[in-house]
Amino acid sequence: MTSTQFVSSMNETFFPPTFYISGLYNIPHAKYYYAFLCFVYAVTVLGNSFIMGTIYLAQSLHTAKYIAVFNLAFSDLCGSSALVPKLLDMFLFDNQYISYGACLTNMFFVYCFMTLQSLTLLVLAYDRLVAICFPLRYHAIVTKTAMSLIIGIMWIVSLTVNVLVVSLITRLSFCRSTTVNSYFCDHAPVYKLACNDKSLNTVMVYVCTTALLYIPLILIMTTYVCIGFALRKIAHSGEHIKAIKTCTSHVILVAIFYVPIVSIYTAALTTSIDTNIRIINTALTQTIPPMLNPIIYTLKTEEVMQSIKVLYKRSKMKSVPKGQAEGVV
Repeated sequence: MTSTQFVSSMNETFFPPTFYISGLYNIPHAKYYYAFLCFVYAVTVLGNSFIMGTIYLAQSLHTAKYIAVFNLAFSDLCGSSALVPKLLDMFLFDNQYISYGACLTNMFFVYCFMTLQSLTLLVLAYDRLVAICFPLRYHAIVTKTAMSLIIGIMWIVSLTVNVLVVSLITRLSFCRSTTVNSYFCDHAPVYKLACNDKSLNTVMVYVCTTALLYIPLILIMTTYVCIGFALRKIAHSGEHIKAIKTCTSHVILVAIFYVPIVSIYTAALTTSIDTNIRIINTALTQTIPPMLNPIIYTLKTEEVMQSIKVLYKRSKMKSVPKGQAEGVV
């Protein structure tokens, strides 16, 4: 596609018919990496569907905390679904051209659900803070109504911010290269291709990264400082250990989500990173946490394990013929 197809007037905005997603460059057997992401996605779908089904079916999990956990699992599932299937279609089947509209749609959904993941982890930190620092008032403060309202506000914030970010792309002209040096329609690699003023887009990158990534992480760390002080006041060692156990799964989720993504984003903002290294690291940070989250919540949370056992026993009883079940009773 030549520049003459785009340039006719400096006052017009030129949209390319398609973008070309470059993916990994000059790496042998790169398709094995994409095949690995396919496996990761399959586990992600199964794991998050399982945890959502368990929360839906288990009456004991119909609490404010598990509304947030359900939202995290849903965001993980949708975020991976917005990213991985298109990625596999592009690089396993050599279909790397994507239309302008489809590119912006892909960008919106990937970032929207990533934002929800970050904000949901912050909400879960708030839940642990109230549970440990104000245990007697927990059920009065963290109600299902309050949690549903918080989750609703999160969705509004995520949708609004990402609509704004994506809409700012539409004011840009693409009169030179349309090759996106990433593995999906990544915001920064797309807007940097523009040939007119993109300073507003750059400002939005810094604002959104700070507001939706760094500030939630700082607030989560602050809640755990408060939790640490509260735990020091707990006299009984049994209660102390129980309180720590309730936080373990959330701390692991925070670590596997924030540490890689904050590291790569900070490095990208401060220095130049090789495209292949950036793609591999970013792809793993966007696909591995959604796969691990349901596994961690299943294995590390006693409430979930107990609910799974109850549901399993109930399903076994239903599968036994009525006469046999009465005989067993």
